[in-house]
Amino acid sequence: MILGILSVLTYLIGSIPTGVILSRVFGRGDLQQQGSRNIGATNVSRVMGKKWGIITLIGDVFKGTAAVWLGQWGLNSTPGTPDFALSLVALAAFLGHLFPVYLGFKGGKGVATALGIFLVFSPLVAFLAVPIFIGVVLVGKYVSLGSMLSAASFPMLLFILHYPAPVVWLAVVIAAFIIGKHHENIRRLLRGQEKPWNKKNQL
Repeated sequence: MILGILSVLTYLIGSIPTGVILSRVFGRGDLQQQGSRNIGATNVSRVMGKKWGIITLIGDVFKGTAAVWLGQWGLNSTPGTPDFALSLVALAAFLGHLFPVYLGFKGGKGVATALGIFLVFSPLVAFLAVPIFIGVVLVGKYVSLGSMLSAASFPMLLFILHYPAPVVWLAVVIAAFIIGKHHENIRRLLRGQEKPWNKKNQL
């Protein structure tokens, strides 16, 4: 019973569209009709400027973090020992970002929210994934490629560091969704049509 309630609550938290709220409150119109039409920080940065992109990034990260904290409190889970139930609660928040009820289930790609989740489960792994993202973006020039490779690093790092099976599988599922959500980016990368990162309009 408590697991179901917590999962619904964390799904609703994950569904909060930080970037869409910012664009509407500050008069920039419908974010889903501008730029790449994605609700994440990269598109907010492109449409509204880097400052708003960073605020969106922080908001989306916090959704994941808050969801796991709520799960730990509701399940009386000991910090640092993720279990199957807590992983499900965290997954609900992640799916909320990808398929938000407030936006007709058309959401973002989940990278920042995933980072927020693993900041609680394993700060070390989260911090190791960040330089992977930055390094790939600086060298490869594509935010999408950095997002996918850093997401793929989560399950590998967690497995290497001997984390419990539920959280490793959580990372596998999250990485699969993130890569799947980048299917259009993958097509553009293969065609050489993906828009490269630059300091002016992207994070």
